[in-house]
Amino acid sequence: MIKKIVVIGAFIALAAVLVFGAIYRTQAKDGSGSGELNNRSADVLGTGPGSRSGDLTHDSAASGELAELPAADPSGLSPAEAEALTFMREEEKLAQDVYLALYDLWGLPIFQNIAASELTHTAAVLTLLDRYGLDDPASTQAGVFTNPDLQALYTELVAQGSLSLEEALKVGAAIEEIDILDLQTRLAQTDNADILQVFNNLLKGSWNHLRAFTNNLANQTGEVYQPQYLSDAEYQAIITDRGSGSANGGRGNGGRGTGGGRP
Repeated sequence: MIKKIVVIGAFIALAAVLVFGAIYRTQAKDGSGSGELNNRSADVLGTGPGSRSGDLTHDSAASGELAELPAADPSGLSPAEAEALTFMREEEKLAQDVYLALYDLWGLPIFQNIAASELTHTAAVLTLLDRYGLDDPASTQAGVFTNPDLQALYTELVAQGSLSLEEALKVGAAIEEIDILDLQTRLAQTDNADILQVFNNLLKGSWNHLRAFTNNLANQTGEVYQPQYLSDAEYQAIITDRGSGSANGGRGNGGRGTGGGRP
């Protein structure tokens, strides 16, 4: 009996090794495993070593760096800033929810990994909502939004991403373009240090995510992504890692973010 148990245990261990190896090989083949997605590890608040503040990993949204800033003054928050915080909380959730839906459909690790990063982003914005005593608009249900424009956009993007893996990756890139444009607009509306800090880090995160999606599109399909919302010049600056001066609120030529409403 003991010998039989030992043999069964060895068989289970061997099976586990084979499964892990298959997962690792799959991630290495499609370029979306930990090697590609985790090489910029740092949380959205910019606290990690060598941080570029736009990681593709799920680091905790610790408020340590925010805690070093002067105490927030809710009376000094403008209506535009309050609206920006509530809107970006749900827009970051939209990205997370769409990516998880597309991961369920296609099983490509990039969707799951970037969704984890978006969870960090939503938590960082929640920290700001708490600092300014604002109600959290985000539902705990996936795919449910208080903002009707974001609700419609979620439905539209999941439907588009369900058509093919190619369309799903284009949806991921489009979400990051929209996020970039909306963050640019919101950054131009605030002078609060903590909001600037978080929004700038979210912006850098979206640059990294956009590069990851477009690289995966090329690897998976051979297609070169064409920007859907950003100007060609701003898109190329981001893709070639030159940055784009985006934090000053520019929208590029013809760029369209949601801006709190559907483009």
